[in-house]
Amino acid sequence: DEMAGTAASTTARPARPAPRAPSAPAPLREAPWYFQLGPAWIVSLLVHLLLILLLALITFRSEEAWESITLSTFVSPEDTEGGVRFDLPEDRELTDELPVPDLPDLSDQEVRSVVARADQDARELLLDPSPDVPLPDVREVRERVAAGPTGNAPSFAGRDPRLRAELVQREGGTLLTEAAVARGLRWLAEHQNRDGSWSLNDWERSSNPTNTGDAAATSLALLPFLGAGQTHEYGLYKSKIAKGLQWLVRNQQRNGDLRAGIDDTRGMYAHGQGTIVLVEALAMTGDERFRDPAQRAVDFIVAAQHDEGGWRYRPGESGDTSVLGWQLMALQSARAPGTGLRVPDDTLKLAGYYLDLCASENGARYAYMPVQRPRPTPSMTAEALLCRMYLGWTRDDPRLRSGIVWLETEHPPQRTRENLYYWYYATQVFHHLGGPSWDHWNIEMRDQLVNAQVKTGKNAGSWDPERYEFGPQGGRIFTTSLGVCILEVYYRHLPLFKQLEIDADSSGDRP
Repeated sequence: DEMAGTAASTTARPARPAPRAPSAPAPLREAPWYFQLGPAWIVSLLVHLLLILLLALITFRSEEAWESITLSTFVSPEDTEGGVRFDLPEDRELTDELPVPDLPDLSDQEVRSVVARADQDARELLLDPSPDVPLPDVREVRERVAAGPTGNAPSFAGRDPRLRAELVQREGGTLLTEAAVARGLRWLAEHQNRDGSWSLNDWERSSNPTNTGDAAATSLALLPFLGAGQTHEYGLYKSKIAKGLQWLVRNQQRNGDLRAGIDDTRGMYAHGQGTIVLVEALAMTGDERFRDPAQRAVDFIVAAQHDEGGWRYRPGESGDTSVLGWQLMALQSARAPGTGLRVPDDTLKLAGYYLDLCASENGARYAYMPVQRPRPTPSMTAEALLCRMYLGWTRDDPRLRSGIVWLETEHPPQRTRENLYYWYYATQVFHHLGGPSWDHWNIEMRDQLVNAQVKTGKNAGSWDPERYEFGPQGGRIFTTSLGVCILEVYYRHLPLFKQLEIDADSSGDRP
């Protein structure tokens, strides 16, 4: 047995970090941040300027111009073709940095039409005709990508739209995966509530899920937008993201709690996911207005940890591996370069101790809770192994290798009941590992996900929750958010165990 003599850590339980006095919250204001409307004279001025522009017959406007002022959405009961209709001349050459997957016959007009629409959707997502701020120097971004992550902290540098096509090509994505990302984000954008939130409990949008809650839905919906390099400052959906971030911060409690009043099984899930959103918004833009909300959200996670290292539905409850994964990823994201957020080392050590309690097979497999240790599951194993990677396990750690072999041989995508939660974590694990294991997993995963995306009707761009394990509980927002995040794996987080072969001084990058 290659694992003989290699046991899971049985060191004494680390001490909990000393409680830290909460930072003074920002003073309450009637109109928080820059999201709210300005004084009446500004509104009047803007209205008059708009009328002048209309009178000047400036009639050409992009979809984003309408997008930026949309306050509500309407879901048509009629089935229509998903996405924007896009017809090309038969002789148009399909050229793009993104690789076209193997298709039956590109000379066939119907196949070419499918590829042409995918080409437009993928390209559209990379553009912003009116960014609020310029993107950083692309040479510096390339240098960060080429250097890879710092330590075990996530790196978001690969999300830059000017590098996306190159990373997709190098890491195993295709034109169709990027088109699926674009269509999924479009569906999510169309189903945002007027107040900036998203909801799991709207049957038209979420297939009547048993789990409800705007806090979880809003955080889940924002994650794939940020994963695609869309922020409140740049991207086709910056106004949507700004409203969503505003909703999260407006509903945050003074102690950092992002649960928005949820005090049941969804609570700490929602908080962990919301913390990731705030931390990523800070890391990706450097907008200092997110620093205090993000730090208070991190502090709430630290304070909510159980004495044995886990987190569960409510602060202080004994842990489970599923909830722990979201909290740990939030804490690790807070350690990303440039955030300047405080995360106690003892909190991370104690989380590792909890994982020891759930481990079996010498640390290679993991259960939902310590009492279920003899019954490890692929979902919890993938989630725990990702946590172990960020906690410092190396690529050659025999426990990591053994666990990945179990996932690869016993639980590949084509042999399991489709479980997006498992795929979400396992895809990240295999991507960080790289090599043939990643290649095999990626091909199966990406093709199944792209093919399963709804192609027509009012839900075009989403993933049907009835198709997936735990899908009915989470609903269409849940399955679509996870589906998009999975297909963003090629750039969402830089791989931990390899440096990407990218030209650090390339010219010709375009936004």
